[in-house]
Amino acid sequence: MIDHISISVTDFAAAERFYTAVLKPIGGSLLAMIPEDFTDGVKVGGFGQDRATFWLSEGPAQSPPIHIAFAAPTRAQVDAFYYAAIVAGGTDNGEPGLRPHYHANYYGAFVLDPDGNNVEMVCHAPV
Repeated sequence: MIDHISISVTDFAAAERFYTAVLKPIGGSLLAMIPEDFTDGVKVGGFGQDRATFWLSEGPAQSPPIHIAFAAPTRAQVDAFYYAAIVAGGTDNGEPGLRPHYHANYYGAFVLDPDGNNVEMVCHAPV
């Protein structure tokens, strides 16, 4: 249903490093940078697997912070996301594990990004 989403980040370079690390376990990377002459000098970049679906735009932090969840095919990728996020400067907001109060096979992990957004990776596959 959602084609793409964009969030505002206060420090584009820090956010780029963070999201490069946390999206790597699911094959995500920075795929596009919009030339600044088209954005009035604002840094805008898009991450994705085969096309840019998650965009960062340098500006004031989201207020209030948002919650975004990325899908992972395996639980191991959720674990890798979490540990990569912590190393990349994220703040723990829920270690990897089952969340049966959401759904029987809901395996997720949560971190706060450099701007305080709640970033999650979730796997719905059974063990």
